[in-house]
Amino acid sequence: MLRTVKPKNARSKRALQAREPKEVEDPRTAVFVKGTHTGEKVNGVMKELMALKRPHAISFSKKNTVRPFEDASSLEFWAQKNDASLFLVGQSTKKRPDGLTFVRMFDYRVLDMCEFGVDMFKSMAEFKTPKATPGHKPLLHFASELFESHPRFVQLKSMLIDFFNGEVIDQICLAGIEHVISISLGPTPPSLNAATTTLGASTSSAPESTASLPKVHIRAYTIRLLASGTRIPRVELTPMGPFMDLTLRRHQEADPELLKQAMKRPKVRKQDVEKGLGKKRKNLEVDEMGDLRGRIHVGKQDLSRLQTRKMKGLKSGRDEMLMDVDAEDEGESGVEDGGRRPKRRRAAA
Repeated sequence: MLRTVKPKNARSKRALQAREPKEVEDPRTAVFVKGTHTGEKVNGVMKELMALKRPHAISFSKKNTVRPFEDASSLEFWAQKNDASLFLVGQSTKKRPDGLTFVRMFDYRVLDMCEFGVDMFKSMAEFKTPKATPGHKPLLHFASELFESHPRFVQLKSMLIDFFNGEVIDQICLAGIEHVISISLGPTPPSLNAATTTLGASTSSAPESTASLPKVHIRAYTIRLLASGTRIPRVELTPMGPFMDLTLRRHQEADPELLKQAMKRPKVRKQDVEKGLGKKRKNLEVDEMGDLRGRIHVGKQDLSRLQTRKMKGLKSGRDEMLMDVDAEDEGESGVEDGGRRPKRRRAAA
């Protein structure tokens, strides 16, 4: 593990803040790692999956001695070095030929892993059809009830969503959906239905054999929107590739304590609250200019007791006091004259 260094300037501080947990996470970066020996089939699968994952993908050109289920220290080092949370390790051995391992990280530690065997693969070059634009979000389609009931396929669904999901958005234009990735299972044995799977998972703790599990079929299609005479267009799917069939092998479940930390939501910063993110609070809204505005409800106020600026001319009772003084002055002048008006003097003729 890399040593945590305290930031020395504003630039390094912003870089560390960019790696902190967020309410809305950034797109996950996937690192494609080749083992000591990879066959042509594994190389083709990794190349096609990297094309679907771009631009959030990093490929290691050199071969590495890595065994995720035995020692994950190399993956943890690469995760912190490249700020990556997903790994796809390709390895082909005599015991496990054409193997692919999906590794998911949290806090630069291994959260869970799932290993597959590649049974069939068709690249994009074999389909002479238009391809989707790199970087566009795909539409994911899971066509089996086992993705909601069986624990192995629930884990697989969560991994594939994290792998193919790009930037988190609120809405998307219909014309912006260019391709769809369909994940189906088959053939499904009669013993693996929803009721049997749920009952078996709750009553039996013995590890289940992977030979009894159905294969995973991954297909990619481009979407064409055609005129239908109505407001809703007619949708046609055209095979784009890649096509692959995978067999489930080993897996490692997430540690309960680590999974609890991964599902915990971080506290929302003040800057994010001003942008309208986080938990919506009552009587708070963000206007079109991005300013946070609040509404305050107060009770009826008695304005007669309102504290104002203390001025000599605004003191209470001053007007009454002035009226009393004027009345006293008028009374005194009347008493001095005897209550009679003075007579005019006539001028001498």
